[in-house]
Amino acid sequence: MIRIKAFDISDTGLYRTALGIRRKVFIQGQHVDPALEIENEPLCRHYLLYLNDNPVGTARWRKTAKGIKLERFAVLEKFRNNGYGTVMLEKVLDDILPMGYDIYLHSQLPAAGYYERKGFIQTGEVFCEAGIDHFLMIRKVR
Repeated sequence: MIRIKAFDISDTGLYRTALGIRRKVFIQGQHVDPALEIENEPLCRHYLLYLNDNPVGTARWRKTAKGIKLERFAVLEKFRNNGYGTVMLEKVLDDILPMGYDIYLHSQLPAAGYYERKGFIQTGEVFCEAGIDHFLMIRKVR
């Protein structure tokens, strides 16, 4: 059974669980600087995806001057390629689309095609963030 829980960092138990997933995926798996990994946390709405009561994925979004930025989508390695990231993305979009803001994200290159299939448009040139190549992807809502 899949369940998704939305929360903010005041729920310290859920927040620690999300950080644990992000630590495994980004800090250990992709060697992202831990200081970069926790930027802007209080400004974000966070999510945890549970599979049979086990947390296996996380994501967050925040409002910026450019719209709503999707960030830190992560699924534990042994649970990838089973559609859990898509379930999480759809939940996040369900929550934010009614707000009427454009949505954007910084996609790692291998995921750009996935986000294009979900309605995002690749914009601009490749740029490096946290030592990883990315594209800016935008989904116009307005």
